[in-house]
Amino acid sequence: MVKSTKSNFRQNRNTKGPIENRARASKINASTLYETCSEQLSPFGGLLAMIKFLDLLDFAQIFNSAYQAPARHPKLGHYKMVIGILMLLFIGFNRIWHFTYIRLDAMLCGFFRLARLPVASTFWRYVDHMGINQGLSLIKVMSALRERVWKQLGLNYYRIHIDIDTTVETLYGNQQGGRKGHNTKHRGKKGYRPVLCFIAQTREYMLGKLRKGETISGKQTADFILKIKANLPGCVRQVLLRADGEFFSWESIAAARACGFDFIIANKRGNPPFDPAAWYRGRQRQDIEFNSCVYQPLGWETPCRFVVMRIPKETETSGANQPIQCALFEDDRYTYRIFCTSLNGSAHEIIAQYDKRADVENLVGEAKREGLEAVPSAKFKNNYAFFQLVMLAYNIWRYMKLYAASSTLSKKSGRDEQGTGPGLKGIAANTIRIARLRLLFIAAKVVKDQNRDKIKYSIHDARTPAMVGLLKLLDAARSKPRPWAQNEGWPQRFALAG
Repeated sequence: MVKSTKSNFRQNRNTKGPIENRARASKINASTLYETCSEQLSPFGGLLAMIKFLDLLDFAQIFNSAYQAPARHPKLGHYKMVIGILMLLFIGFNRIWHFTYIRLDAMLCGFFRLARLPVASTFWRYVDHMGINQGLSLIKVMSALRERVWKQLGLNYYRIHIDIDTTVETLYGNQQGGRKGHNTKHRGKKGYRPVLCFIAQTREYMLGKLRKGETISGKQTADFILKIKANLPGCVRQVLLRADGEFFSWESIAAARACGFDFIIANKRGNPPFDPAAWYRGRQRQDIEFNSCVYQPLGWETPCRFVVMRIPKETETSGANQPIQCALFEDDRYTYRIFCTSLNGSAHEIIAQYDKRADVENLVGEAKREGLEAVPSAKFKNNYAFFQLVMLAYNIWRYMKLYAASSTLSKKSGRDEQGTGPGLKGIAANTIRIARLRLLFIAAKVVKDQNRDKIKYSIHDARTPAMVGLLKLLDAARSKPRPWAQNEGWPQRFALAG
């Protein structure tokens, strides 16, 4: 007699209810035991991605060819000293004495091949020997690095928008170059007044300088604009400058025209006569009106086009039996925004392009939080060089985020590499503080395996899959020929610097 058996004998009988987690949960309370261990741990596991990224771009070659070394010859070498300060800023510390907190970090000590980093005063003495020449050479380093990053990421911008702005760094001591000037947050205090410009498409820092705390003059703005052309990547052919009223002068206009740049600069002192019959509305349901004219301000050599936007002021309301005080002149009823431009087209379209410049305020504020406000020395030359170091670290973070964002599209674009998945999605739009939480502050353990150092990440960390995927993409890119070394595509202006 043959007994029939069910074919689905592997079916789990307990199909109802949630599946219990068999992993034992940790129990930590006030009476939990604690002890020390001999393993090398680091909270900055994302530094490995930075090290691989700089190796991918051969940053050491750029640095050695473009950097002008100071008179001091450190034992570690100029590259290790500068890269140490860059790593300090990359982590988020913006004071030289903060090296005290990371001297024994396993990731940093492994990169420098030391049991412990030099004391903070060693790096401070190196910064004390840096000056304006070192700051200018760091701008060349950033220009060459920019071209390699664009080549590596496949960026090919024919036209870019450059936003220029100035800011204030308040001083609390007797630093050289400190002046009393426009400082809305700390009125009456001395400060520096640096000028910076950013590329709107990539939101990276392009050019800037630390200045005395005085309002920038027309000659200084012209000199600054003339330097922009020498730092453009080879693919760029058209540039649109956008600046506020502080750059409104004939010297700035003449410099922009000499470089072949288009420009939109806010009006500061001009009073162009607009045709009263030419006002129009960009949208019929809005009360905002636009106009344009060609006008030559006093002292200018040629006329320029001015566009204007006027916004009605809110009228004061009063009681039913009380009279209303009306404005005597028509101009008193409007708020005017006037701009000088070289562009053709409707006035409302030009002003809409200028309004996109508002993001530069966020970029300047982020750069100040990253270390621009941390004035390290009483000497202006040291602060000038440290200014460029901060902005170089800022750009490295920008490039890291762009590369991480491009790696999330690997699967969609059909590349051979495996993408990092949704773990790094949208990271290009994150601030650097948020990017540190996603890319840098990941626990890591440095171990020895077969006489080689190895870094391990925890499988219990939700950020580990994205980090491992990014590291694999960097290794795959490092094993292939570099796009910037093949002399293909658009010409490189800084190939010799690399």
